Amino acid sequence: MKPVLTADEFRRVDKAYEGDLDVAMDRAGHAVALAAVRAGAGYGQRVAVLAGPGNNGGDGYVAARYLAERGAQITIHAFGDPGTPEARRAATLAKAAGVRVRNIGHPSDEDLVVEALFGGGVRDGIPDEVLPWLDSSAPVVAVDFPTGLDPNTGKVDDRAFRAVETVTFGSLKTGHVLGAGPDHCGVVTVADIGIDGGNPSMFVATEADTVRPPRHRKTHKWDVGAVMVVGGSAGLTGATVHTARGAIGFGAGSVAIATPDRPAVVANTVEFPTFELDEAVGHLDRFDVVVFGPGLADADFETAKPILEKSSRVVVDAGGLLPSVVELLESSGIESVLTPHAGEFARITGGSGGTYSVRALAEKTGGVVLLKGNPTRISDGGLPVLVTTGGPELATIGTGDVLSGMIGALMARGTRPAEAAVTAAYFHGVAGAELARKGPLTATALAGKIPEYAW
Repeated sequence: MKPVLTADEFRRVDKAYEGDLDVAMDRAGHAVALAAVRAGAGYGQRVAVLAGPGNNGGDGYVAARYLAERGAQITIHAFGDPGTPEARRAATLAKAAGVRVRNIGHPSDEDLVVEALFGGGVRDGIPDEVLPWLDSSAPVVAVDFPTGLDPNTGKVDDRAFRAVETVTFGSLKTGHVLGAGPDHCGVVTVADIGIDGGNPSMFVATEADTVRPPRHRKTHKWDVGAVMVVGGSAGLTGATVHTARGAIGFGAGSVAIATPDRPAVVANTVEFPTFELDEAVGHLDRFDVVVFGPGLADADFETAKPILEKSSRVVVDAGGLLPSVVELLESSGIESVLTPHAGEFARITGGSGGTYSVRALAEKTGGVVLLKGNPTRISDGGLPVLVTTGGPELATIGTGDVLSGMIGALMARGTRPAEAAVTAAYFHGVAGAELARKGPLTATALAGKIPEYAW
């Protein structure tokens, strides 16, 4: 897991740092220069470095010196004089290396902009002298945060720079991953400058945090996880089929569908056994996990409810996401993963679905909550985990059903609910991003892609 600190917490860590600040600034500026090279700042390329008066600007002066040594044509556009001892020394070294420094002007024909102004939000808005640079067509590399982006919340009040890459230091910050942060930061590179530590407020999942149980050579379909999908009311049967395909595609050995509209499900697929809702309870002992709610209409909820009440491990989605279900989970001891989108989250909590309210709902149910979105937020009652692999391509009907089936498959294969949620969301996003390279995706295509990531 990658720790994510609030910007305020990292400022506390930075302030307490007792090492050599000039060395730390040199490392930071070198990392920024490398990012600029990745963005195209090679020999002869015209690079404008926008340098603010603080240590963010000092990082820009250092980067300018390193880029000049590589043969780039550098102009530093200074917004005010350097205001810290470290930034003043960095500016002196840049000038001694022959780098041109001028008061901030207007963009012209730059090939690249290094934005080292303020490192995030500005209390009184972006200064007028800076505004023309927001309209520059040159790619931007930002230092710590693009100016205009709130470093704690990721909010943009008016306008902010959009970077192709943002270089930050020590750890990710909440503003990089929340709100508009991902859109404005581009690729975020965390550089080691010798300043680290602090108390994270959340984590970002990596592939190393995923768990995919292997299949052994000698095994049987009932040995590798059996999933029952409950839902598929009239007109909504496709949801259960997508869920079932998500489960079988992510490694479940057996998947069945319990539905109030059995003929329509059978007409949609011959892959999966089907049950009427009122007979499904009698088959529960054969299934490891129930995915409850895909395509389940309110009119059929009471008929399906006994299945939920008699289950021991459940994934609850869509039509199962009701306040009464939250109350049931609070008192039942059922092992659960809830998978709402923002609207469903509001329906069961009355809240907006912020990162920390996901944790509160998980604490209330005693299970895991996965709030679908960009990023996806997951909590088992502990610090939230963000999954950032997905993108807007997943905002398509049926993709959430595939995800609930994937989670069910992992739980049925013995994976702990929190690990199942993180793993499924991670590879759900990876598969979606891969498909999106070819154009808009469908839930059917997504379900067909995920077997590539099952183990």
